Amino acid sequence: MRRGGEGAIDFMPATPCKEIIPCKEIIMKTPLTEAQIRALKVGDKVLLSGQIVTGRDRVHKHLFNERPNKGDIPFNLDGGALYHCGPVIRQMSGEYEFLAGGPTTSSRVEMYQADVIERYGIRAVIGKGGMGERTLEALAEHGCVYLHTISGAAVYLAERVKNVAGVWKLDEFGAAEAMWLLEVEDFPAIVTMDTHGGNLHGEIKRYSLEAMKGLLAAPV
Repeated sequence: MRRGGEGAIDFMPATPCKEIIPCKEIIMKTPLTEAQIRALKVGDKVLLSGQIVTGRDRVHKHLFNERPNKGDIPFNLDGGALYHCGPVIRQMSGEYEFLAGGPTTSSRVEMYQADVIERYGIRAVIGKGGMGERTLEALAEHGCVYLHTISGAAVYLAERVKNVAGVWKLDEFGAAEAMWLLEVEDFPAIVTMDTHGGNLHGEIKRYSLEAMKGLLAAPV
């Protein structure tokens, strides 16, 4: 991703992503269906609207270890999108204001993610950097995608958040680690891991290694 003119963000991936696979733009709204998710392919640009929830290390660890029933969670996660994010939020006049919220490195919760997807019906995981083979297998098995969003653009992404609709585990986990329910509009992301085994992060890694080998083999 790169910035365009007048502060806008050009979300079309630069080389090498563009050489690996073309992109198309898809508008989606939560809750998401399995059919919608299985129709997505690596490289698709998604503009997501509706409700999403945040969750970092403590939320994932809690869901994995304590395995609360769906009814014990105040938000419906079925068909939902789980955003790896530790937001900056302030409370004013009894209401929460979402100030900043860029993606957290997703590999931090790799050990929990497959189980959380299966148990709670998650259809989209949003973060940065991609995830491992176990998560990739869970995406295919349960009908979920990994959406890579813009790193280093926490304030820009906060502008996509139209309302903070609720919070879970705030007192226990703190603001950065709690699960926040957000209402978003045209939240931008790119499908980088899909239900068909596609993994753009792996493709870029292979592309980069081949390019490096070529550079090392070139005569001085």
